[in-house]
Amino acid sequence: MSILSGYRVLDCSIAMAGPFAAQRLGDLGADVVKVEPTTGEWQRHVAAGGARGNKVNVSFLSLNRNKRSLAVDLKSPGGKAVLLDLVKNADVFLQNYRPGVAKRLGVDYETLAAINPRLVYVSISGYGEDGPYVNRPGQDLILQGMSGAMLSAGRAGEPPNPAGQYLVDAITAYTAFEGALAALLHRERTGEGQLVQVNMLDAITTIQMQELSVFTVAGKPQQRSAEPHAHVYIRAPYGAFATKDNYIIVAFPSLKTFGELIGEPSFLTMNDETDTWTRRDEIFAKTRERLKARTTAEWLDLFQANDVWAGPVYGYQDLVKDAQIKHNGTFVSYEHPTEGVVTTPGFPIRFSRTPSKVERGAPLAGEHTREILRESGMSDEQIDRLIATNAIGETRY
Repeated sequence: MSILSGYRVLDCSIAMAGPFAAQRLGDLGADVVKVEPTTGEWQRHVAAGGARGNKVNVSFLSLNRNKRSLAVDLKSPGGKAVLLDLVKNADVFLQNYRPGVAKRLGVDYETLAAINPRLVYVSISGYGEDGPYVNRPGQDLILQGMSGAMLSAGRAGEPPNPAGQYLVDAITAYTAFEGALAALLHRERTGEGQLVQVNMLDAITTIQMQELSVFTVAGKPQQRSAEPHAHVYIRAPYGAFATKDNYIIVAFPSLKTFGELIGEPSFLTMNDETDTWTRRDEIFAKTRERLKARTTAEWLDLFQANDVWAGPVYGYQDLVKDAQIKHNGTFVSYEHPTEGVVTTPGFPIRFSRTPSKVERGAPLAGEHTREILRESGMSDEQIDRLIATNAIGETRY
């Protein structure tokens, strides 16, 4: 049995943050019902990186495993009635509609809590449920720009540095996942459901706890320098440096030890707590020149033997072959009925008694409509009538 076995989640979200959070709940055993339009969720039709599959594109595939699909038109009376009936026995309802849309559809917290007071209702937004930015688009790169994080690395005078992943979406997903679990724990103790509100702006802001506290408490500004230092609040040398054959990461070593290893005599008399800030560009430039002399593997062997923090710079082709990644079982593979063998990152938390597992891959739109509604007590005749009016939809192999 998995940790969340017996819990039902109604996932009405789209794109990345909401579906990723719901997938996490499904990985822990919850019965996640993906409630999507009869034409399929938006992400089904937008393929990140142009990675389209046979019937399910990779974007959707990666964010919707361990779910069943119920295709329903919430704007039709019959479709809305289907969803409200499912709410009676649901544990979590998750949505990331634009603020105000849930109320217009009649699926806001107040409406659903009146049907099921024990419901944990998770609402994800870009900037919050109200306020001056309520109508702005909550898009990952836009939020990265607002967060301040782009100016914590890179050269002064050069463009800001975006993250190499959908950072805000992912952080928001984890925040929503944590919020749902915390609210379920509260419910187990008290019997009370509640509204859980998560927004992307707060999520990306609060993970910068150290950086922002250095600014707000100590008053130290973000001061980018002439060299591409990896973080404005970490002492030099800190960054990615070219080697004879590739790149290497070096993270704030003792200058005396580091200077001896790379053959840079000027480092031997520098002070780790003062010069590494005031002479940051000089240290970076000298490190850059010295590290060109050997290969990445040669430097790593030398640094690791002398307790200098360093590591390789991977591409995805290197990451998937890494020995520790293989040892950890970081990636999972499973057979999908239309896409064949699918290999994706798995669930990152290990439980000794209740491990996560992949029960099913991402569903086709409406693949489980009939199955889910039969479980709720609806007859095949009733289901057929709803399909005939386009209130719901189903996909059959």
